[in-house]
Amino acid sequence: MGWRAVVGRNILCRCVHVFKPPRRWVALADGTAPYATIRHVPLPPPPHPGRSGDTDCSATASPIATGTAAKAAAAPTAAVTPTHYENFPVASWLCPSRLRPPIAAIYGFARTADDIADEGEAPAAQRLADLRSFRADLATAARGSTPSARWPEVFGPLANAIACFALPEALLADLLSAFAQDVENTGTVGAREFGDAGGKEGARSTAGAGNLGGETVIAYQDRTELLDYCARSANPVGRLLLHLYGIHDAASLAQSDAICSALQLINFWQDLSVDLPRGRFYVPRADCAAHGLTPEDFKRFRPLALAPPAKTATNLIAAEAAWARELMQRGAPLVRRLPGRAGWELRFVVQGGLRILDKIEALGFDTFSQRPTVNPVDAPLLAWRALLM
Repeated sequence: MGWRAVVGRNILCRCVHVFKPPRRWVALADGTAPYATIRHVPLPPPPHPGRSGDTDCSATASPIATGTAAKAAAAPTAAVTPTHYENFPVASWLCPSRLRPPIAAIYGFARTADDIADEGEAPAAQRLADLRSFRADLATAARGSTPSARWPEVFGPLANAIACFALPEALLADLLSAFAQDVENTGTVGAREFGDAGGKEGARSTAGAGNLGGETVIAYQDRTELLDYCARSANPVGRLLLHLYGIHDAASLAQSDAICSALQLINFWQDLSVDLPRGRFYVPRADCAAHGLTPEDFKRFRPLALAPPAKTATNLIAAEAAWARELMQRGAPLVRRLPGRAGWELRFVVQGGLRILDKIEALGFDTFSQRPTVNPVDAPLLAWRALLM
């Protein structure tokens, strides 16, 4: 999923990898929820009960705009500890220390929402209902009010980040729109109430319905539809990070979008062995047709059957990987526009994505059978390539 993004799925772009499952951080079930949840870790105590007034933006501040001791005590004061595998660094030491709390808060928001949409055995209707509740808590936190007690480890830190850094609610809502779209693309229940007032969700066509892994899926008709999904599942994370760094010019935003969309696409082509059995199909139908394939053909080889993938299928993934690489290269100049450590963080993000593409190519573009990942052995090469950018 998208914050795989970014989050996105998937994947934060990817100083916080939202866009999604790639996971180094293992989701822990809490024993009550039908999907996995991020573990809540011990936190510093809230401010002294007698304090009130403006929001305290220090790292140990109460995350809800203050006013009563009850509000301060109701929510944790720091973001969750990451518990999922990620391709890319999350709030690493390269990020300025003052930005690590909001980055971690954004990650916790996106990661939890992604897990609601994608983990466990809950039916689609329940996932969408939970996402609606999550969206309502976002709106409440953005207003400076107290969200429900259901996700305090998420909306405590996030409310503080919104108050201290003026994070745009619409970008966070776009992520929820993409997560809801993932649910409805594999299930039987539709949803339309997650995005901003502009309502971009649901743009993909329903003409491409098929069946994979025992579930009805809705395929994306073409690359334009898939990029619309990326614009909500991944690109908001990059824009949130640029917002934190005070960068708002059009050229930088466009390059950030290219990097984030590329990371989302890389995650798709990396995760075929995982996504297809779940009924997730992100390869555009037009690209399949150009290689003589339909979504139904993918049921005839791995991971949905024992046969190896057809040559037409690996050729298709080669074309998709080339598309992702071109997008990444289009956005890569952004690393030289970001100041100091932020630029170095982004260098590693870009090189991490390109390294995954190298590994996909080394597998003969057969990610139907195996999922490539980056690992510590890749670190020296990533550092050298980052230095050369």
